[in-house]
Amino acid sequence: MQFLSLASSIARRSHGPAILAAVFLTGSASGALSADNVNLVRELAGRVGPIVGSSQACTSIATRRVQAILTKFQEAIREASTNPNDRNELAREFERNIAEGRAAVNGGRADCRLVERQLADLERSVSAPPPGPATSAAPAGANAAVSTARPAAPGDVRGVTDQEIRFGMVIPYTGSAKENGQSYKRGIEVAFARSNAAGGVHGRMLKLIAADDGFEPSRTPEAMKLLWDRERVFGFLGNLGTPTAAVAVPFALERRVLFFAPFTGGSVVRHDPPDRYVFNYRPSFVEEADAAVRYLLKMRKIRPNQIAVFGQNDDLGEQGFAGVARAYRAAGLNDASIVRLVYNRNSIDMDEAVAQLKAQKVPIKAIVMVGTTRPAAKFIEKTRDLFPGMIYTNMSIVGATALAQELMLLGPRFTENVIVTQAVPAVSGYSSTVLEFKAALAQASPGEVPDYISLEGYVAANLLIDALKRCGPQLDTERLVETLESTRNLDMGLGASLNLSRGDHQALHKVWGTQLDRSGSYQPIDLE
Repeated sequence: MQFLSLASSIARRSHGPAILAAVFLTGSASGALSADNVNLVRELAGRVGPIVGSSQACTSIATRRVQAILTKFQEAIREASTNPNDRNELAREFERNIAEGRAAVNGGRADCRLVERQLADLERSVSAPPPGPATSAAPAGANAAVSTARPAAPGDVRGVTDQEIRFGMVIPYTGSAKENGQSYKRGIEVAFARSNAAGGVHGRMLKLIAADDGFEPSRTPEAMKLLWDRERVFGFLGNLGTPTAAVAVPFALERRVLFFAPFTGGSVVRHDPPDRYVFNYRPSFVEEADAAVRYLLKMRKIRPNQIAVFGQNDDLGEQGFAGVARAYRAAGLNDASIVRLVYNRNSIDMDEAVAQLKAQKVPIKAIVMVGTTRPAAKFIEKTRDLFPGMIYTNMSIVGATALAQELMLLGPRFTENVIVTQAVPAVSGYSSTVLEFKAALAQASPGEVPDYISLEGYVAANLLIDALKRCGPQLDTERLVETLESTRNLDMGLGASLNLSRGDHQALHKVWGTQLDRSGSYQPIDLE
């Protein structure tokens, strides 16, 4: 039977819009559509879209169920017409109806129990074979089996066996950020070693496999491909870099693979709404920049026109600068005249930035720095004696311990007024996580000195381990994503709880403050 007559037959039986739409979806998968069905797709978009949108807004409904319907309908749109304009119009119509469905739930105009029944009706029809001429449509019901949501067996999931779960990590082994990459990797490995020593996650050992991209986006695809194709990892954990993330994230999303806790505060991993497979532990560049600016204005009494921004001449520096500008606007200040000093990635040539600083008519008294260890240390070295009272605030990506080591080699005076915002509490403190980390580090890597980045890697990995445990022994990516999105008020001994949801894939929004002393140690400071 042709699709149109089948759909009409089901419609005449009055089994409801969900059944009609489901038959449409089943028909689309079988290739029964043609260019003449555009109007029918448009009509069905008005019926399926609100159910999808309402289901998205009901937190009791698993995301993977909604995603399965979305995928089916997107296939239907692609097959409905060969005309790109028709397809785009249908996609926009579908999105509008999805938005209306979300608004109905959020506005209290739809009951999630009814939405659940509508979705189950839709699912059962999609998973069942199309009815023949003598077959009536199945009755609606909330307890229908959903084949698309069935978790895969362990042997069917890439990177997962009965004995092991494999994660990949792309970091620089060379270049200006290599110390940060090694520290972050060390922290993750310590968390994995601690978990493995306790029997692993549901009996599976956690394994981390790293690949090198040299902190160069042009090399990132090759490193990602190596881990995905050759090492066959389950997901990506702890990739380092903002410009490299701009390349790595599309790679992961195209393959629907987890991209967890990258070491970047950039917006490329913080879309609104969030990308389904991308999750962050750390605060954003905007949040760190906002904390630094408010500290300089309120605590150090620096005037707005006496603050400059120093950063890489790429996405990293661009987003750091945007964060400072946003902090200015939030404080009711004009951001148009902020001085911006730049340097090239993987370079320690600071001559241009220093010349810009010296040329300012209004003396600059504080600099918000957005860079990695060696460029930051070199800039401080070049400007300390020229501007003795200068305050340097660095974002956590600088690598606090490595920066302190670089500056101490130059002499104690280079550590004065050097501040670093952090994504974890003070390593010198006595929070339960810090003490646990130090003990685990001593066990796994005797002689290694704990630092802020390795501590962050440890915390981020434990956030993932918590979700893996809650996910259960039958692991797959979709199930793990839903488990992560159900993280509520997780207390890891940081002094701040961690939360993840469908609408917010960043677990932490708190920023800590630290300042170097003349001995090269960081002391906690109040940022406001």
